[in-house]
Amino acid sequence: MPRQAGSCSSCQTLGLTVTISASRLLEIVEAELIDLGDSRIKAHVHALLVPPSPVIRGWDYGAEDEAYPCWSVLEHKASNTGIAYCESGFGPGDPWGLVFLSGTEHMSMGMDSGWFPRFLDAYFDSKAASELPIWRVFQQNDDEYPGQPLSVEGSWEATWAEVERLRAHSPSNRYHCSQSIYRSEA
Repeated sequence: MPRQAGSCSSCQTLGLTVTISASRLLEIVEAELIDLGDSRIKAHVHALLVPPSPVIRGWDYGAEDEAYPCWSVLEHKASNTGIAYCESGFGPGDPWGLVFLSGTEHMSMGMDSGWFPRFLDAYFDSKAASELPIWRVFQQNDDEYPGQPLSVEGSWEATWAEVERLRAHSPSNRYHCSQSIYRSEA
């Protein structure tokens, strides 16, 4: 478990309001992990958690210089991506977002498709989750996504290769790469 980080002093300097604390963010993450039965996911998340720290990120949907504090909570350095929490912008409805960790470009909050109502929703859509061999081929026969599992768990790359093979062989069917461990409650 990462150590507790401090408050957002840079937010106060910029006149930005933050109502959540670093310790509360870790409590939220831990509460979601408690409900998850898979020890592989729990260990992976714990290995990537960082002491929550605020990063001021641009808001691409407002005024030119509009920005909000986003708490970095998980960092996947191999892909230069992470998960952040932001009370503004897409929050409070979708406060967990996929963000870049560093660089001169793409340091804003990004697009709405990268923001989620729960931490685990963001995790399973992240580059970090693709490291684990938890992925399965699904066939979707109706409107219920992702459909019925067709394979055992495997790597991200092997599962996607099989999805592409099935799509080429049977283009009228819908095949997906997903996992059976977690389904969002949102």
